Amino acid sequence: MRRLVVSLIAIFVALVVGAAVGVAVRFGAAGDGEDLARRNDDLSAANGRLERQAGAADDFIARSAGRILGGTLTDRTVLVFTTPDADAADVDAVTAALTTAGAKITGRVSLTDAFVDAGQGDRLRTAVTNMIPAGAQLRTEAVDQGSLAGDLVGLAFLTDPGTGAERATGQERGLIVDTLRGGGFLATDTATPAQLAVVVTGAGARADQDGQGSIVAHFAGALRGRGAGVVLAGRPGSSDGSGPIAQVRRDGRLDAAVTTVDNVDREIGRVTTALGLAEQLGGKTGHYGTGPEATSVSVAALPG
Repeated sequence: MRRLVVSLIAIFVALVVGAAVGVAVRFGAAGDGEDLARRNDDLSAANGRLERQAGAADDFIARSAGRILGGTLTDRTVLVFTTPDADAADVDAVTAALTTAGAKITGRVSLTDAFVDAGQGDRLRTAVTNMIPAGAQLRTEAVDQGSLAGDLVGLAFLTDPGTGAERATGQERGLIVDTLRGGGFLATDTATPAQLAVVVTGAGARADQDGQGSIVAHFAGALRGRGAGVVLAGRPGSSDGSGPIAQVRRDGRLDAAVTTVDNVDREIGRVTTALGLAEQLGGKTGHYGTGPEATSVSVAALPG
C-alpha cells in the first residue's frame, strides 16, 4: 500500500509540474499579434488552476502522511540542522513529518551567518581544530570550512553507524557547543546525539555570497561521513546556480553520499525528506524534487 500511495503522489505532482511547463510553452509561443491583455488574463487563470491543483496535492499528501510514513523511521533518532535562510515553517513541517514516520528528534542546531561566512573561515577552523574529542581524528580530506566543521559536529552529535556508540563524551560535546556558540557559529538549546541528520536550508538566495552554498553542501557531506544518513532539504532555488543542493548534485563525491530534496516548501518535499532518510538506511541515495538534476519527484517505494 505504501508503494502504491507514494507512486500515485509522485505521478500526481509530476502531472502538475508538467502542466505548468505546458502552460509556459503554450503562452510563451503565442504570436506577437495577440492581444497582450487577453494573454495575461489567460495566463493568470491557468496559473490559478495550477496553484489549486498543487494545493489539492498538498492537502492529499498531508492527509495521507500517516499511511505513507508510518513506521519508516521507528526507533530512529534524528538531529535537525538549519541554515540561516531556512524558513521556520519548513523546519516545523519537516520535524512533524519525521515524527509521523516514528523518529525521535534529539534537538535542533541552527547554523548562524558567521558559520556560512567564508570571511570567518580562519576563525572557525581554529576553533574546530582545538576541540577534537579524545581518541578521535578529523578526516584528512576535511580541509575546507564546511567539511571541517561538519566533521567535528558529526563526531560530536552523530553516533557510529556500525556500533551505535557515541564518539564524544558529554563534557567534550558541551565544550564544542559552548565554544561554537560563544564564537557566534551556532545557536542551539539542548541537543543529544542521533543516528541521522536533516539539514534544512532555504531558497539559495545568498548562495553566491561568500560561497555559502558550497559551505552548506560540504557541511552536509561531512555529516554524512559520520552518520547513518543525511538529507539536505531546501526550497526551489536551492538546486539552481550556486545553491547548496546544486553544489551537492554537481559534486561526484557529495552526489553519491547526500540525499537532496529541492521542494521542502511543499508537502511532497517534507514527506520525501523523511522517506529519503529511511532510504539512506537501506544504503541508497537519491535526488528528489522538480529542480535541475533531480532524479524523480519522490522516493518511488520503500520496503514494507
